[in-house]
Amino acid sequence: MVIIVVTKEKIIMIEIVGVRFKQMGKIYYFDPNGKKIDRGTGVIVETSRGVEYCTVEIPNKSIDDKDVIQPLKKILRIATKADKQKVEQNKVREKEAFEICLSKIKEHGLNMKLTDVELTFDLTKILFYFTSDNRIDFRELVKDLAAIFRMRIELRQIGVRDEAKMMNSIAICGRPLCCSTFLGDFQSVSIKMAKDQGMSLNPTKISGICGRLMCCLKYEEETYIELTKNLPNIGDFVKTPDGKGEVISVNVLRQLVKVAVKKGNEDPVQNLYAVSEVDVLNRRSKSKNDEKVAPELLAIQE
Repeated sequence: MVIIVVTKEKIIMIEIVGVRFKQMGKIYYFDPNGKKIDRGTGVIVETSRGVEYCTVEIPNKSIDDKDVIQPLKKILRIATKADKQKVEQNKVREKEAFEICLSKIKEHGLNMKLTDVELTFDLTKILFYFTSDNRIDFRELVKDLAAIFRMRIELRQIGVRDEAKMMNSIAICGRPLCCSTFLGDFQSVSIKMAKDQGMSLNPTKISGICGRLMCCLKYEEETYIELTKNLPNIGDFVKTPDGKGEVISVNVLRQLVKVAVKKGNEDPVQNLYAVSEVDVLNRRSKSKNDEKVAPELLAIQE
């Protein structure tokens, strides 16, 4: 005899607040330390980099302890007026540090592009973000910067998508970049997503200012998959109210199918039909060429 014992696992809820260190950076969880903190409130926390200033994005909330990495660090205090003034002063110092670092990069002839400078709140560390196609030996640069700023120096190489996020520019759609306005994390984007959405596989049409595939392909993919469930593919042989024909195009968002209907010896007539009016008789077989991806497209895929 086999006895199966089913037990209910106890769910432990803990209280957290979610904070951001940058305008559209990743959200990190902290222990509110008994404080009731509203969204948008500036707080001081301790991190692996030192004491930092950040803004509360998610006010006090109870979540399953399995959804956080323990132990949670505590909120030290609510930011004071003096703390906020210090943050503004640090921003001025960051601009000055940016210019100094640029001159030192030129002095050492390093093939790197400086994108941003960040000072920790307690002025114990200064971080320089840069992009480069090659590996850079910046040991001498670090020595010079340490002698000037007299604090810990960290040079961090970032990718082109991170650079675009920091630039906060305008996308090809005419709106501010998604990564700079509401996307907290980057997700993998593939050429298949562009194919599913019927976009032209032209690198200039499907890549953002970072030179990689547009992030919007990712978060629109789920909608397109749902909308294309009942749609035939181009080249499919279908039955329509006017007779049989071949699908020559589909409109995913409007759920319309354009079919070339042929009757007898007459030339085919192109008609639009709602997807509910079309029945697929024969699917077009895919060739190996349909699955191939051009090298220039692979270069922009994440």
